[in-house]
Amino acid sequence: MSELTLTVLQLGLLVLLWLFVLGVVGVLRGDLYGTRVAVRQPPRPAKAPAEPRAPKAGPRQAPGARQPPEPRPPALPRQLVVTEGSLQGTTITLSTSAITIGRAADCTLVIDDEFASGRHARISRHEGQWVLEDLGSTNGTYLRKEQVQGPVALQVRVPIRIGRTVLELRA
Repeated sequence: MSELTLTVLQLGLLVLLWLFVLGVVGVLRGDLYGTRVAVRQPPRPAKAPAEPRAPKAGPRQAPGARQPPEPRPPALPRQLVVTEGSLQGTTITLSTSAITIGRAADCTLVIDDEFASGRHARISRHEGQWVLEDLGSTNGTYLRKEQVQGPVALQVRVPIRIGRTVLELRA
């Protein structure tokens, strides 16, 4: 082979090597520093159960008869409980600060799950309710069986799935 051919091959291999090194550095940077969340969208309410129908007109009650009790407002969640996965039984008391969930050491709830990202999801308080937000994870965050696309309002005892880990808010 001529010297020109050898030089071109050497330069080509050098370029490929540098592309590989830069790719590895990019992946490591993403794992160490997490993903960037650009714009926050306002939370959308989770699907509410169907409204109960009004009772049909039936026999009138006698004057002094007991009225059925009025429905109580839903209790505010106080805990985040891991119901499935390697940390099953773990409980975090909710306060005003946000809870980050992922594999990174600086997360509030560090889960050892190969399907979880470094900083996978965040649960935070917004306008008096708890909101779930996916932080650009690779495998997604699921509320019930639907993938979360932006901030979503949470309800008590609704399963949140991150990889093999399932969480719930409890009152």
